[in-house]
Amino acid sequence: MKTEVPGPRSRELMKQLNGMQNAEAVHFFCNYEESRGNYLVDVDGNRMLDLYSQISSVPIGYSHPSLIKLLQQPQNLSTFINRPALGILPPENFAEKLKESLLSVAPKGLSQVITMACGSCSNENAFKAIFMWYRPPGCPDYAMLSFMGSFHGRTLGCLATTHSKAIHKLDIPSLDWPIAPFPRLKYPLEDFVKENQQEEARCLEEVEDLIVKYRKKKKIVAGIIVEPIQSEGGDNHASDDFFRKLRDIARKHGCGFLVDEVQTGGGCTGKFWAHEHWGLDDPADVVTFSKKMMTGGFFHKEEFRPNAPYRIFNTWLGDPSKNLMLAEVIKVIKTEDLLNNATHAGKALLTGLLDLQARYPHLISRVRGRGTFCSFDTPNDATRNKLITIARNKGVVLGGCGDRSIRFRPTLIFKDHHAHLFLNIFSDILANFK
Repeated sequence: MKTEVPGPRSRELMKQLNGMQNAEAVHFFCNYEESRGNYLVDVDGNRMLDLYSQISSVPIGYSHPSLIKLLQQPQNLSTFINRPALGILPPENFAEKLKESLLSVAPKGLSQVITMACGSCSNENAFKAIFMWYRPPGCPDYAMLSFMGSFHGRTLGCLATTHSKAIHKLDIPSLDWPIAPFPRLKYPLEDFVKENQQEEARCLEEVEDLIVKYRKKKKIVAGIIVEPIQSEGGDNHASDDFFRKLRDIARKHGCGFLVDEVQTGGGCTGKFWAHEHWGLDDPADVVTFSKKMMTGGFFHKEEFRPNAPYRIFNTWLGDPSKNLMLAEVIKVIKTEDLLNNATHAGKALLTGLLDLQARYPHLISRVRGRGTFCSFDTPNDATRNKLITIARNKGVVLGGCGDRSIRFRPTLIFKDHHAHLFLNIFSDILANFK
């Protein structure tokens, strides 16, 4: 570390950018040419261990040699230069490239895929697919059921299902769609088995009540959307059994079951898709993705396929260059066994966090995680923000979520020794925290 973060060069660039747009969310400016693997370098020359990876979006680290090589191959130039309107003029190899990339990792039972640019437009169009499937044609009063604490995007339809922070929805009109409570589990899980089972049962009962209640209001719940781990809302977990029962409720009431894997997909939980941990007999109907997948979009069962052209459509419908990069990312994940690595490194990280919780219970509570998708609670928002700032100035990038949680979103090449490096630095921070 050479300066505090943001340093003088970052602050100057923030001032410049703020003259053109509201740049108040910017943390600091980066030097991506110098960033490598799990280490992010800023414009002031500070080299930081990145455990947040661009809000969970960098799959195999910065400047990965395999991706650099891919971009240097002359036969790939056209894919990067010519961005086609995929819905009407796709390139010759588009079907083949989809098989190599997205369809090679498709969730069980989902043979269809539509590509998009980002997570929000993936969910937005997945809602449309569910509404069209439910009972076309016309414009009936359909709704998507979502959960308190969820985050599904910032576009208008998605905002009706996003309930993580008030700032997302201020001044924006919304739709009257049902919102169910999401389980608030007590930790450590083994000490609160009965209470947590009761909490999950209460939430599932409320889901059914809302579906019936809205039907009486002549507003039909056509689909249920849920994250395998609520991310922006505070890294809220539920048991595999909770999700299996939620899937049963969706089937019982004829609702489409949409799993939002925008943040959890791509391998960070130790399986390629977090919902694979649930062991569903009947697959999800629709699974949305983005972030680590390089491109956005959604997989779906064949019956959710639009029945006419232009019903789910935009100019770009994603970008073939992103599928090319994803195919390479998947190759690296397989050859380097990165799903097992996420399980292994995640265990080292979680074990270390539990140790810190035992030593500093006044600062750390509710340690939880699956793979490297770990988090813990702090006493309050102010303490959380102070810990993130101190860690950044000691060379570690962390992220916040919910009202007082710190979350970990390292890349898939994050190893045990990176976990131990972080734990040593953070242990010192906690020991000296005032």
